[in-house]
Amino acid sequence: MDRRKAMKTATGIFALGGVGALTLANAFKPEIEFNNEASKLDYTETEPSWTYLKLDPEVSAKLAYDYYPEGSCMYATAKSVLSQLSELIGEPYTSFPTQMFKYGHGGIGGYGTTCGTLNGAAAVLGLLITDKSIRDTIIADLFHWYEQESLPQYIPQNTESEYTPEQSVAGSVLCHASNTNWCATSGYAVSSSERKERCRRLSSDVAKKITMILNDVLANNYMTNTNADETVNTCISCHGSEGKVTNVSAKMSCEPCHTESVAHQVFADIHYKLME
Repeated sequence: MDRRKAMKTATGIFALGGVGALTLANAFKPEIEFNNEASKLDYTETEPSWTYLKLDPEVSAKLAYDYYPEGSCMYATAKSVLSQLSELIGEPYTSFPTQMFKYGHGGIGGYGTTCGTLNGAAAVLGLLITDKSIRDTIIADLFHWYEQESLPQYIPQNTESEYTPEQSVAGSVLCHASNTNWCATSGYAVSSSERKERCRRLSSDVAKKITMILNDVLANNYMTNTNADETVNTCISCHGSEGKVTNVSAKMSCEPCHTESVAHQVFADIHYKLME
């Protein structure tokens, strides 16, 4: 049965059954279990090529704030960690070309996609965590935290700006969405010096967070799934690889870009049941 025919059939069922159809629709939802419980993540690096030593998260935050004017968000976040390891360990960190991270400003070359702070943090994880499944899990945890946390929180001790940015919840890992939500909250334009101060402090927040994560991984004390997004699981149950629709591969929050229509709320489960 094609999608159009399924929707017509679903409409007829709803018209005949009224509220009863809505109740019955709940029985059509696919039964897929998602593990949303926080749990300890066990990871042991077998052949480390890039050594990590415990760092002070507050130092990472300060360094990110200081490095920001040199190359913006991605550069500041990544270099805050790598520069410390360079001082503590030396090579290969000393020769690492940190200038490469400057491309990540403004959501990758100003394109407005993935926030540079997350891009930089994920790059550091890619360097230090070689196990793909472990790395992917930690990145998802970090990104979910960013989507849900009220930021920025960092307050520098020494700053040229007397302005303390308003906090906002990004709701998305995308640079343009994160900035737009903050602009709506603060009332400042995206081109303003206030917005730049916000992103500068945001770099510090993420630098601090990734340092805390790496410290916990090093100590084998990392807790995963602490910021799970239930709404993503609801969508993926139908649209993911285990559902019938199978047109989405994602872990990011769905709601900022996809508002659920009334028709979807009413007919989605019935439509899903009738699909072949």
